[in-house]
Amino acid sequence: MKRVLRWFAWSLLGLLSLIALCGALFAYFIYSPAPVRPALSGAVQKGSIEAGGIKRTYVSYVPRDLPKGAPLILVMHGSGQSAEDIRVETGYGFERLADQHGFAIAYPESYSFDWNDCGKIGDYQVNGRDIDDVGFLNALTDKLIIDLGTDKNRVFATGVSAGGFMSLRLALESPARFRAVAAVSASVQVPQNFRCKPAGTGGTSVMIMNGTKDPLVPYNGGEVNLLGLFYKCGDVLNARASAQYFADLNKITTAPAEQTTAISGVNVGQVSWKRDARTEVELVTIHGGGHGLPQPYYRRARLLGPSPMAPNGAEMIWEFFEQQGW
Repeated sequence: MKRVLRWFAWSLLGLLSLIALCGALFAYFIYSPAPVRPALSGAVQKGSIEAGGIKRTYVSYVPRDLPKGAPLILVMHGSGQSAEDIRVETGYGFERLADQHGFAIAYPESYSFDWNDCGKIGDYQVNGRDIDDVGFLNALTDKLIIDLGTDKNRVFATGVSAGGFMSLRLALESPARFRAVAAVSASVQVPQNFRCKPAGTGGTSVMIMNGTKDPLVPYNGGEVNLLGLFYKCGDVLNARASAQYFADLNKITTAPAEQTTAISGVNVGQVSWKRDARTEVELVTIHGGGHGLPQPYYRRARLLGPSPMAPNGAEMIWEFFEQQGW
């Protein structure tokens, strides 16, 4: 009997130790405290729209006393996430800027695990049919322009990870609706993993913002995956080649301007291709940065790589959009 009790005690101790270890690993690699919610002037509201025979949902933020003809920005979440997730992971940064600069925000939600971007690999089908996310985002844009009175010529899109990949698809296939896009932690797929059909020869300005130590979307190109085992989504070009792809699509033949600036101890590289005042492609390199939007309000989980608190990525994206919008 004593032997049985001793075995039970050791087994229980081992189980408790394993639980404690798992908890410690979760806390270290995955847990990240939520940012403080800012005091905002306007209201956050949920909405829905019928698109492609499916009810699609979104969250919007409209500052108080938003003037007619204000810009509109779509902000898209990553795989398996929601509108609330991307609000948190961006530290509510776009909403802070919306209050300062006077623009409306919509956070659309994917219907399946992934956005239906340009990659051939992903979870974007329902009942064996591809979800038409481009159609949904175009329809949502048209609805919000009417409902909010925003400027149809100043519509922008941005997103992180899968949302960034979807932003690039909008630049390719819906340039007439989106004046500029900014893709964070995303690159252009290699030709054998690419299935988009660019509309015409460009026209949409594009920013790509990637970290050199991103463990999911490799800065130097290669397979998109998590820890080499999970979430495999095919190969992508390196970050520089991805930006060059859009420079070529926009027929920018001049040599790019390049600079590196230290911002709060973080080296930020900027390579900018310009055709004229309204057509630009910019690569922003966060040296030592991981997977996600750098910003001062929220530190990402360690599983996603280093999480620098500078630069203010949302602010850089807004400044890029503002340059293209007038």
